[in-house]
Amino acid sequence: MHPTLTPGIDVAMLVFYAFVLFFVCLVFYLRREDRREGYPLEHEVSGQVETEGGPFHTAIAKTFRLSFGRGFVTTPTQGREPVDIAARRTDRFAGAPYAPTGNPLIDGIGPAAYANRSKHPDIDMEGHPRIVPLGASLELTIATRDPDPRGMPIYGCDGLRAGTVTEVWIDRADRLVRYLAVDGAAGAGAILVPMMMVTIDRRRGAVLCDAITAAQFADAPRIATATITLYEEERVLGYFGGGYLYASVDRQEPFL
Repeated sequence: MHPTLTPGIDVAMLVFYAFVLFFVCLVFYLRREDRREGYPLEHEVSGQVETEGGPFHTAIAKTFRLSFGRGFVTTPTQGREPVDIAARRTDRFAGAPYAPTGNPLIDGIGPAAYANRSKHPDIDMEGHPRIVPLGASLELTIATRDPDPRGMPIYGCDGLRAGTVTEVWIDRADRLVRYLAVDGAAGAGAILVPMMMVTIDRRRGAVLCDAITAAQFADAPRIATATITLYEEERVLGYFGGGYLYASVDRQEPFL
């Protein structure tokens, strides 16, 4: 068979050119899509907002319909207010770390950072809240061979008592315990401690939290209603997760 359709058209060359054109368009498309959030950038030293780069670098807004009638979300997010974090740069060179100037567990810096997620609870496939108090889930109970932490005292990483565990919050979809509700610190609303950051001491009949001190439980995020939203979960996990670095001064020092 003759390798050309006509003496002046090479099919293989046309296919190659089409592939190159497709690949270039794909690169532009992907670079626009990955700039949906977090752009435009800020200069590392001066903090000035850099240019968006024109239409080839700016993604076209897309609107998504949320499930179970929860409205719509448009991305890139328009009109977002800048976040003022109580922190300062430790040096002027690019990439210098930030040091907190306020309460890093609340201000959301470093390992205590959080995202402004939806103010709706996480839901299962049927549209029901996934994470609920154990008392609100009639079909699930704690196994008899496992310790029930309700009624046990809870201690911080400093060995002092922070309060008493009053309830267990479970994930009905994954069938496991997510949080322990703690009562004892002053303030309104329940304090939820992530289950992955505590240890149940069967011998002492107590719960040990190695993330924060007993005094820091008072400033922990509180749950406003009988369900925990994704917005609240971010702050709870950020607060207790940040304690592994900011709970005490000695944790911020180098190991070597």
